[in-house]
Amino acid sequence: MRLNENTQLIGKNIILVPYESKHVLKYHKWMQSTELQKLTASEPLTLEQEYEMQRTWRRDEDKCTFLILCRKTYETTGDEIKALVGDTNLFLHPKEESGEKIAEIEIMIAEPEMRGKGFGWESVLLMLKYGLKYLNIQKFKAVIGEDNIKSIKMFQKMQFGEVARSKVFHEVTLDRCVTEEWLKWLDKQVLLIIETYDKN
Repeated sequence: MRLNENTQLIGKNIILVPYESKHVLKYHKWMQSTELQKLTASEPLTLEQEYEMQRTWRRDEDKCTFLILCRKTYETTGDEIKALVGDTNLFLHPKEESGEKIAEIEIMIAEPEMRGKGFGWESVLLMLKYGLKYLNIQKFKAVIGEDNIKSIKMFQKMQFGEVARSKVFHEVTLDRCVTEEWLKWLDKQVLLIIETYDKN
C-alpha cells in the first residue's frame, strides 16, 4: 500500500517501518523456518518470489504492511536490518452487506529471542490505530492457528471475541467491532506506548 510508504509509527519499544526491498533478504531467511510457515500458514518462496511479493505488497491497495524494528537496537546501531524482529499486516476485505469496512490483522515476531517482550502487543495497538485513523476500518478480525495460544490470548486481551473455529484448517477467528467504548480503551493503551504516529 503506497499510503504508508513514507510512514514510521514509533512506540516505546518498537518502530514500524514500510517493507522495502532492502529488507527482503532477512525476511526471506525468516520464512524458511518451518515454525514460522506453520504459524503464518505460509508456503516457502524462492528469493525471486519474495522480491516480487514485496513489490506486490507495496503496490496493492488492499494490503498495508509494516516491519517491526526493535527500537533499542535501531537507536544503538542505526541499522534497520539488525533491528528487524517481525512484521504486522492489515488485509482489507470488501465491505459486507452491512457496509462495514473490514480488515484482517496479522502479527509475527520472527526472532525467537524477541518474543515475550511486548513487541507484538505494541505493534498491534499501533496498527489498529493506524487502520482506524487512515483506512477508516470499522471491524477488525484475526485468524490464528489454534495452537498459537499466546496470540489468541493477546487478541482476547484486546477485547476481540471468538466467532469461528475451523476443524479443517485448525484456525480460530476472532473479531472486534469498532465502538465508542472500545475506542476509548484503545486510545488509553496507545497513549501508554506512543510518541509519534507518523514521521515523514
